[in-house]
Amino acid sequence: MKIIRGIKIGGLQQKIFNLILIFILAVVGAYAAVSYYQQKSLFGIAEEASSEQQEAITDVSQSTMQAVLEASLTKSTALQAYIANDLFSDVRTDVLTLQAFASELYEHADSFSAHDYYEPDPAKDGTASVQMQHEEGVDPASSGQLGLVANMSEIMLAMFESSDKLNSCFVATADGCILFVDDRSASYVSEDGEVYPFEVRERPWYLQAEEAGELIFTGIELDAFTGIPGLVCAAPVYSNGELVAVVGADIFLTSVSDYVSSTATEGGFVCVVGDDGKVLFSPQESGIFKAELSSEAQDLRESGNEALAAFVTQALKERTALTLIEVDGNEYFMTGAPLGTLGWTVISVVDKAVAYQPTQEMLSQYESINGSAMDTYRQNAGRSNRMVIVITLILVALAFIGALTVSGRIVKPVEHMTRKINAIEGSSQVFEMEDIYRTDDEIEILAESFSSLSKRTRDYITEITRITAEKERIGTELALATRIQLDMLPNIFPAFPDRPEFDIYASMDPAKEVGGDFYDFFLIDETHLGIVIADVSGKGVPAALFMMVSKILMQNSAMTGVSPAQVLQTVNGQICSNNREEMFVTVWFGILDTATGTVTAANAGHEYPAVQQSGGQFELLRDKHGLVIGAMEGIRYNEYELTLTPGSRLFLYTDGVPEATDAQGNMFGTERMLAALNNDTGASPEKVLKNVRDAIDDYVKDAEQFDDITMVCVEYIGTDKKG
Repeated sequence: MKIIRGIKIGGLQQKIFNLILIFILAVVGAYAAVSYYQQKSLFGIAEEASSEQQEAITDVSQSTMQAVLEASLTKSTALQAYIANDLFSDVRTDVLTLQAFASELYEHADSFSAHDYYEPDPAKDGTASVQMQHEEGVDPASSGQLGLVANMSEIMLAMFESSDKLNSCFVATADGCILFVDDRSASYVSEDGEVYPFEVRERPWYLQAEEAGELIFTGIELDAFTGIPGLVCAAPVYSNGELVAVVGADIFLTSVSDYVSSTATEGGFVCVVGDDGKVLFSPQESGIFKAELSSEAQDLRESGNEALAAFVTQALKERTALTLIEVDGNEYFMTGAPLGTLGWTVISVVDKAVAYQPTQEMLSQYESINGSAMDTYRQNAGRSNRMVIVITLILVALAFIGALTVSGRIVKPVEHMTRKINAIEGSSQVFEMEDIYRTDDEIEILAESFSSLSKRTRDYITEITRITAEKERIGTELALATRIQLDMLPNIFPAFPDRPEFDIYASMDPAKEVGGDFYDFFLIDETHLGIVIADVSGKGVPAALFMMVSKILMQNSAMTGVSPAQVLQTVNGQICSNNREEMFVTVWFGILDTATGTVTAANAGHEYPAVQQSGGQFELLRDKHGLVIGAMEGIRYNEYELTLTPGSRLFLYTDGVPEATDAQGNMFGTERMLAALNNDTGASPEKVLKNVRDAIDDYVKDAEQFDDITMVCVEYIGTDKKG
């Protein structure tokens, strides 16, 4: 044994040194092996957890995306169909107007003198003007009708100039002449100034209108002079049972084609299919949805694709739900909505792969974040291992303690992390940061990455699940509330098929999912019919609940046999006794004696009823109003009587009828209501309500309905007409 500078060589000190050195090296080697095994196991567990989380993200995201796509795409398709149908509906109205005017001209021909008419003038090209053409061999000067129909010049010119939809409007006579309005005068005159002949009675619209005997829409055809595709709406005009003329208007369909072409997006587009199942308009340049000439186009219902054929057949009849169909080797989500006026349908198509693209992007971001975290961990782990080796070689004496400390700091957190990750099942748990991972090295970085990624994934899935469940719950509850409210009102007609003394019909269209208006009618005894119409203050669910309470109280009180005024007084007292929300309801209540036609009624702040006596017209009955029910206790109500003779009608309504407003805020009003009622004075109660509703819809057009619209009509037939 030698001592060199205080170090024993070959002695016990050296052996201990060697033993410690060997032990340290063995420990370092064992630690390295264990660390390698633990890291490899950790990466395997992390990859497995990542795969399970990706599957959970895919399932939840795709189901959510499909639900959102169904809600938005079906509504969008229905709106596009409604807008397109509105175009053709307006043209139909214009042609019916021309038909009515022409019929009046022919019926009172003796009252009209011949009106001037002119051939096309190229100098007026670009300006709307009234022009005349005729068939080859026809002398317009000898026409017995041209001068008469020329009296329609001003109305056709006004109709053309006021509409942005019409390409032209016309009246064609049965003797081969046509009077029309457009702004393309130069198209009808040759270079040498001769007006082109026009075979009026050979045009498809003339032949189809003559054959049908009523208003028709032609298929798509090329304009005789411009070659632009369009369609014609035409209607025949008869005098003394003979066809004397055909009136009509045409529309160029370039705007429809341009609009459909503009809908093409990555993986999605809109197309229009005709009533023959053939694609009329489409942005697709190839494939089954490519628009081709009618003679070459394929009927999609005969394409051999059963799923597509069934879908197109349904879409031509009614709105469809979101449907997944394989076409041309790809899967597409489709939804359709019909155009009732023409029998066409609008179909929206979205590539399934594009619809699920957000899911793929989410998974890509997930993989990017996860891969970045793993790369960072690998780099830092390698750096730590090299540092441990260097420190072990330089500081052998301290390496023993350092090795134990480092092994504890590395192995224990890794083992704990492994157990926690193994305990995670799908998306039900998350990896959470604990003090054991706070080692100020790569382990802490990896743990923080796992914790952040796991929490974000769980929060995302939880939020999507919550939003989806909430939307489904609200939709289900509102649908149930609507059904309950409608079931509370009499809705089976005829209501009393075994009572020929009277006929009654009613309707209620709420402004929201549920409404505050209500009506009711019921037999108090064999000869007395109770009739109620009411309007609760407010809208939505609160008004609907108040409406149901009011309806029940009214019927219960009426069935006791007291007078209408006493019924209103009793119900007012019951509502006022517990009306903390200070809501109120206007009510008209009457009792019809079916044997005599006498109506005893009382009015609590409700609209004036309209009465039509037999053979007369509807007029407002300005009865005396009492205070609304629910406003003040102790109110007494007056009642009055009116007598309905056989054939008389009583019309009741809520303020939603006269206060229906158009897009400019103008009200429908009682004058228009009375005009609609008197449009057909012999109509049944059901037809009376339909006439009023149609008049409201024509007036407000696309304006939103802000108030409930409720109507009741009763016709007294009398006992002498039984059987």
